[in-house]
Parts: sequence; C-alpha cells; structure tokens
Amino acid sequence: MSARVDRTLAALADPARRRVVELLGARPRRAGELAELLKLPAPAMSRHLRALKQSGLVEETHPEFDARVRIYTLKAGAMNDLKKWLADTEALWAQQLAAFKAHVEKK
Repeated sequence: MSARVDRTLAALADPARRRVVELLGARPRRAGELAELLKLPAPAMSRHLRALKQSGLVEETHPEFDARVRIYTLKAGAMNDLKKWLADTEALWAQQLAAFKAHVEKK
C-alpha cells in the first residue's frame, strides 16, 4: 500500500473528518460553517481541517474580499489512489473467492 493511501485512510479514520469530506462533496464551505454543522468548537474543527489538508484531501482558499475567511474544498483527484487500491483489493478477493468456490464444488 502506498504512503498516499495510508495518509488518506488515516485522515478518514475519524468520523468527524469523514463528515467534513461528505459536506465538502456537496459544495465548498467556510471553516466556521463546517464547525457549526458538526457542532464542534473552532479549535477542534481547525485540527480536523489541518489533518485533511496534510493528507491532501482538501485545500483552502481565501476570498479576495477577506483574507481572514477560509473556504475549504475537496482536492480534485485526491482519492484516486485509494479508489485504485480498493478496486485492486476487490479484484483480488473476488479471484480468491472464485477459486475457493471452484475448489469446494469439485469435492
């Protein structure tokens, strides 16, 4: 498993971070809006967003009108390695189970 897949899975291990990813899948959001929706204090939301940024899943931008506001979006293609790993793992299991089935049916 690649280091990128490890980082992605580590970031997604936390339920709050998975919820952030779900919310950002709908549209970009401000950090404060995410904290409000998840009912988390700002420092906790900041830690979760930092972990998601470090894993490469989200990116932050600042609107031109106010540099204090941070808008978070999902990073395009960030889960491609995870998707490939899951597809490869599913194919391996399907092959193993088919071989097991064939073996059991021979007897």
